[in-house]
Amino acid sequence: MNSDVAILEFRQGPGGDEARIWANDLLRMYSRYAALLGWKVESLDDQVIRIKGPGAFTKLQYEAGTHRVQRIPTTERHGRIHTSTATVAVLPEIPENEIYIRPEDIEWDFYRSGGKGGQNVNKVSSAVRIRHKPTGIVVQCQTERDQYQNRQVALGMLRARLWEQQLLDREKSMSEQRSVIGRGLRSEKIRTYNFPQNRVTDHRINKSWHNLEDIIEGKMQKITEAMLTSGTN
Repeated sequence: MNSDVAILEFRQGPGGDEARIWANDLLRMYSRYAALLGWKVESLDDQVIRIKGPGAFTKLQYEAGTHRVQRIPTTERHGRIHTSTATVAVLPEIPENEIYIRPEDIEWDFYRSGGKGGQNVNKVSSAVRIRHKPTGIVVQCQTERDQYQNRQVALGMLRARLWEQQLLDREKSMSEQRSVIGRGLRSEKIRTYNFPQNRVTDHRINKSWHNLEDIIEGKMQKITEAMLTSGTN
């Protein structure tokens, strides 16, 4: 496992437009956080980014789970506070020798990229989609102009998703509560961002931080450091 690379996936929960906006806000928050640390951020697909930097996965691993926001949406006419959620998956980069993917277990699909980059991107079917038949996991990548590069990135994403699935299976089979805080579980509700009270609360360690606007702008080092300290105790 490469502790210097983290793949983050953002998925909106129930709630329509506000949930979609919240997922985008989280993607931006982590991208800004990475930029402040001088890390490299790449967009792999819609709502999927790869962050490269010293200890990136180590520092971000405890960000995985369901993030809840309480705020007045810009589309709300009557000033009512809405609650929405989005899930964050934080996956490591897994070497080929750690998780082997049998060629006969995957189906490939190639298509033209719909992302930015002008006509050259859209002229050839460089984007890649993989379906892993035994698990039904589907990943796709359209970040590179070259199909071969997208194939390699997509395979890396699939290995990360299979690693996550193995982690979930181990979680289900454990009879006792873990001694460290939760990680890797998309369904685990981990944090609430309360805009009216200008407060972020992590429910696993029962700790809150203020200056919510700064945190949303990526200034969240205090949070990631607190989670890392709690997780290693």
